[in-house]
Amino acid sequence: MPKLKDKRKENYSVASEIDRLEVRRAQCQENLEQAEFKHRRDELSEEQRQDLELEMSFMNERVHKLDQELQVLRGENRRNMVLSVALLAVSALFYYVFIYSEDQS
Repeated sequence: MPKLKDKRKENYSVASEIDRLEVRRAQCQENLEQAEFKHRRDELSEEQRQDLELEMSFMNERVHKLDQELQVLRGENRRNMVLSVALLAVSALFYYVFIYSEDQS
């Protein structure tokens, strides 16, 4: 039985999924930068500092996972583009050989 998350992803094109993940990655990156700024700027207790470092670690992992997903999706997008171009080339060849040649005869 497919997971709900997998089923939801089936409704998106690869390009829209890439866009969606890039937005999520940008949000995570922004949150991480804010946490790093707070870590440097504020005087925090040891417990607050540890909590913030744990949160930053979690956000770093999330950004890394999103980068990996984006890399896979971009590879899939490239493959789809190559297949589309190949199909266009075969169609153009078919047109030239069978349709355009007959019109010249």
